[in-house]
Amino acid sequence: MISFNLFVLPFSLGLIYLLYMIIRWWSIWIRGLPAEDQKKFRTGIFSRNFFSALKEVFLESLIHRKMFRRNALLGYMHMSFAFGWFLLILCGNIESRIYSTTHVNPPYYPIFLKFFIHDRTVLWFEINTVPGFFRFLMDFLLLFVLSGLVLAMVKRGRPKWFGMKRTTHHQLTDKVALICLWLIFPVRLIAESFTDGYYGAGGGFLTQHLGNLMVLIFHESSRHIAYALWWAYSLLLGIFFVTLPFSRFWHIPSEVLLIFFRQFGITAKKSTTSFTEVEIGACSRCGVCIDVCQLGYAAHIHDIQAVYFLRSVRDEQVNRDILLRCLVCGRCQEACPVGINADSIRLIERNMFSGSHASDFTYLPADPPQKAPVLYFAGCMTHLTPAIIRAMKGILKQAGVDYLFLDEKGTVCCGRPIMLSGKYEQAEKLVHFNRELILQSGAHTLVTSCPICFRVFREEYKLPIRVMHHSQFLLELIKAGKIPLQAFHRKVAYHDPCDLGRGGQEYDAPRELLAKVAELVEVPQDGEDSLCCGGSLGIYTISSRKRDLITHDALRNLTASQPEVLATACPLCKKTFSKHAEIEVLDIAEMVYDAMPE
Repeated sequence: MISFNLFVLPFSLGLIYLLYMIIRWWSIWIRGLPAEDQKKFRTGIFSRNFFSALKEVFLESLIHRKMFRRNALLGYMHMSFAFGWFLLILCGNIESRIYSTTHVNPPYYPIFLKFFIHDRTVLWFEINTVPGFFRFLMDFLLLFVLSGLVLAMVKRGRPKWFGMKRTTHHQLTDKVALICLWLIFPVRLIAESFTDGYYGAGGGFLTQHLGNLMVLIFHESSRHIAYALWWAYSLLLGIFFVTLPFSRFWHIPSEVLLIFFRQFGITAKKSTTSFTEVEIGACSRCGVCIDVCQLGYAAHIHDIQAVYFLRSVRDEQVNRDILLRCLVCGRCQEACPVGINADSIRLIERNMFSGSHASDFTYLPADPPQKAPVLYFAGCMTHLTPAIIRAMKGILKQAGVDYLFLDEKGTVCCGRPIMLSGKYEQAEKLVHFNRELILQSGAHTLVTSCPICFRVFREEYKLPIRVMHHSQFLLELIKAGKIPLQAFHRKVAYHDPCDLGRGGQEYDAPRELLAKVAELVEVPQDGEDSLCCGGSLGIYTISSRKRDLITHDALRNLTASQPEVLATACPLCKKTFSKHAEIEVLDIAEMVYDAMPE
């Protein structure tokens, strides 16, 4: 028979409030999507993608697969809380339905079942002489969650054991919710144990034995202590539910909706949409992004990392410093277990800060270019490193490529620097101007030496032609037998530029190209983990001394294997490293040019 007690009210009221907030915000976010995305959402619900989303929710929101890949201990800690609590709720509901013989129970009944059911009643498949199946299972799951709680406490003091150097500094609401979360399960354990011990039945291998011990110590007062603990348990749950929408734990419902958005093909836009708001809310403030930020461990700036930036956006307290002091290198979003695109959100916020300004590009040469099948676009930074241009000209001549040097006079910018400042409206005008020039050339391939330009041309220009970085194009020419090479036995370390690697997802072509002319040596942090050179165009409020600290730290990593040459595929990286490196720094194009017979 189902019972009621006043102590269930804090839990019940808190749960009602939390469900109201989730339904309210999910409705606001879904209705706030652009019309085309709303259509994708409606279509997605009745497609296979719905089940793909459910699978992703299970793997990431409950199992925390990406956390496991990063660190097994960290993954287990997150999983024990999320999956353990989910199983406690699920199994508790099944158990309560069997015991009550009803199909519908009040939400509080499975949570406080041990308070209402504390006799020797067992299920048909349970044996009186041994712990019942559900009693054992529920105790085991509670122990599973408590093991994660112990690890969470250890992590605050020993983050290095979990593959982390620093943990997140929390706000008041985060601390209140976290304290409640940490107390919920120990209080539940003690409340159930006191109850089981007092009545001499109803417990499993953990709660019954612990309860028997407690009754021996507290005797008749055990009943009153148990009742007070049930009140405390209910209050903790209620407070946690009420503070959850205003704390880091709001990521739980936000991440679930974000997964469905992504599976349904909904993506971020250049301005704030519901998708962006859900992404911001989905940040769990786990602190993973803190360790990978070079501004933190190399430049000793510890208050601007993605976790703090996203929190400031959510709290509507973004200041200029936290907005502009970022390398926009993509390391944080590469490490983020939720995959939040913090760089895009940062540019959207910069656009809101910058406002609208008049722009005029009439000074640029508007004469139609000559016709050519291949366009070569050096880019602004390549013009500041003319050795790369000399190399590219020599290679293209040797290969007999019919090409047009689009920015030979150095008067055209791809638009990325303006975008990094958040001035999308002005950038779009420049993009339109350049796009027309490119299309008028009749070219089928656009080759650029700058990874920044390569990424912008691919993502922003929507060109109906091939866009290639020169490492890709040169490799294609070599495979076609158009460039004769002689290998040099020099040990070379390769640096993955941010915009070519993480930004453009090109890691193989530069390595395959270098392997033909030199001996590649291992670099501790490369590929997706590659370090920014420190010369980023995306950061504005930083001293040259801090930049140098980032560059020196990156050089220590790149030269750990004692190479003879440091190779990169970005003119900005080459220019930045050349100022401080004790070894020769060359662009890939220069190395290929040097390897060509006289």
